[in-house]
Amino acid sequence: MDDAVTVPGTRFGLGLDAVIGLVPGIGDAVGSALSSVIVRDAIRARVPMPVLAWMGLNLVVDALLGLVPGIGDVLDVAHRANRKNLRLLLREIERQPLREPPSTAYVVGAVALMIVPVLAGLVVTALGIWLLWRWMT
Repeated sequence: MDDAVTVPGTRFGLGLDAVIGLVPGIGDAVGSALSSVIVRDAIRARVPMPVLAWMGLNLVVDALLGLVPGIGDVLDVAHRANRKNLRLLLREIERQPLREPPSTAYVVGAVALMIVPVLAGLVVTALGIWLLWRWMT
């Protein structure tokens, strides 16, 4: 999502998240939904709740940055939420690969943390469409 293609002559990568984010309105919502896959994998690996919270925060910041027309796409590329979340997930798996079965509280909290970024993406999308409509009319 963040580093699919390297810009020729640089070590800088661009991914699907940056390209999708350019589509007005729906791009940020689709990007948020796709980005939540890493969080889903973290939940399946039973990553601790504070790490899940950081992952959710990264996705919310990503969605909010996408709200700013034009420069928001550049900020979104610089933030690289998916890369950060993948690092968090891999670090936790390396620290403790096998964890106890999840409690009910963990499952409820994890589902909430997964839904919040998606809802933030939908809100950003709705706000973006509304702002675009207001600008055009």
